[in-house]
Amino acid sequence: MRPVIIGSLLTCPAIEMIAAYESVGRVWESLDVVVANAGINGVWAPLDKLEVHEWDQTLAINLRGTFLTVKLALPLLKKRGGSVIVVSSIIGNRIFSNSGATAYSCSKAAQVAFAKMTALELARDDIRVNVVCPGAIDTKIDDSTERRDIGSLHLPVEFPAGDVPLTRGRPGVAEDVAEAIWLLASDLSRHVSGTEIYVDGAQSLLQG
Repeated sequence: MRPVIIGSLLTCPAIEMIAAYESVGRVWESLDVVVANAGINGVWAPLDKLEVHEWDQTLAINLRGTFLTVKLALPLLKKRGGSVIVVSSIIGNRIFSNSGATAYSCSKAAQVAFAKMTALELARDDIRVNVVCPGAIDTKIDDSTERRDIGSLHLPVEFPAGDVPLTRGRPGVAEDVAEAIWLLASDLSRHVSGTEIYVDGAQSLLQG
C-alpha cells in the first residue's frame, strides 16, 4: 500500500476532489485503503453564543469532508474491494462532558453513523468500513480551538489526576492512532466492518 494524501482538499469544492481522485486513478487504477482523517475542533461555545457559520464550518469539514472522501473514492475502491477508515473521536460517542463542544460532538457522532450505514451498504463490494475513536492524543489540533464563554457551562465534576488510566494521565501519541488505522487497513481485520476502535487508554470508560 502506498499512501496518497488528498486531505488538504476537504475544504475545496467537490469538483476539485473529483479531479484529485481522477489523478490517483490514472496512476494506480484502484484503491485498497481510504482514510478520512482531516478535521477541526471548531468553535466551542454555549449554544446561544455559537454562530451559524461556525456550526456550518465544523460540520462541513468533519462530516461533509468524510462523506466526499468516501463517496468519491468508491469507483476506485469497488474495483478490488478495500478498507475505509474514518477517524472520529471519543467525544460525541462515549464522552459528552466537553462543555461547548456541541458542533464537534455532533459531527463526530455522525461520522460513526455514516460508517455503520456504509459498512452494510458496501459489504457486497468487499469494502470494509470502520472507525477509530481517539481520546486525548498529543497533537496540535487543540491549539486552533476557539473556546468562547464556556466558563458558565463548567460541569461540577472532577476526575482524578490519572484520567487516562492506562498511562496514569499521559495522553497518547499520534503513532497509537496510526497503528490502529494500520490494523484496520490490513488483512488482519479482514472480518471486521462497521465497528469502532477506541484508542484512549480507557479514558472514555472513566469519563463517559
